[in-house]
Amino acid sequence: MKVDVWPMVHAERGALIEDLARLTDEQWEQPSLCEGWTVHDVAAHLVDTARTTRLGFVLGLARDRFDFDRQNARGVARERGATPQETLRRLREVASRTSTPPAPLDSRFVEEVVHGEDIRRPLGLTRSYPQEAVARALRLQARTPESFGGAKELTARVRLTAVDADLSIGTGPEVKGPALSLLLAVSGRRVALADLDGPGTAAFVTPSS
Repeated sequence: MKVDVWPMVHAERGALIEDLARLTDEQWEQPSLCEGWTVHDVAAHLVDTARTTRLGFVLGLARDRFDFDRQNARGVARERGATPQETLRRLREVASRTSTPPAPLDSRFVEEVVHGEDIRRPLGLTRSYPQEAVARALRLQARTPESFGGAKELTARVRLTAVDADLSIGTGPEVKGPALSLLLAVSGRRVALADLDGPGTAAFVTPSS
């Protein structure tokens, strides 16, 4: 039976807050896995997404002429505090929220797990995420079009097989690896490709026709 999304999301927010609270100011300004964003920027983005409502998302996207990157950048600028401590305080304030943009609820797992790794991996931090959260995030990314940050087109050409979970998605040459690394790879984090093997891995560097 599936576990409710929000308890796991709230637990992941709490765990990330604990990790962020131990960082130095210099670590907050380290580049994250999210291209162009520092650790501080990703934390601010998580504050912004936690505050986002369905109506607010639609209105904001219209204001930014349906440019997702511009909307995200505006959210980071809005929620990034003058200091890391200010941003961390804001993240604590929103940690228990259950608002969400107009997207499948499992997208909250994508948000928390992938961005959690965007922060942790460059800093050498590790986290054992709930396997269900990772699997549900991976399944969602596998059926989400690339234009919305997913990998639907990719999984039409390869089969993703998690070596640490009973999970196989897609058809074609196999790509094997830990479920978390598969999730990061289909979310555009190329650093995770080093954890994967199989004949299908070439599809990650070969554009679809």
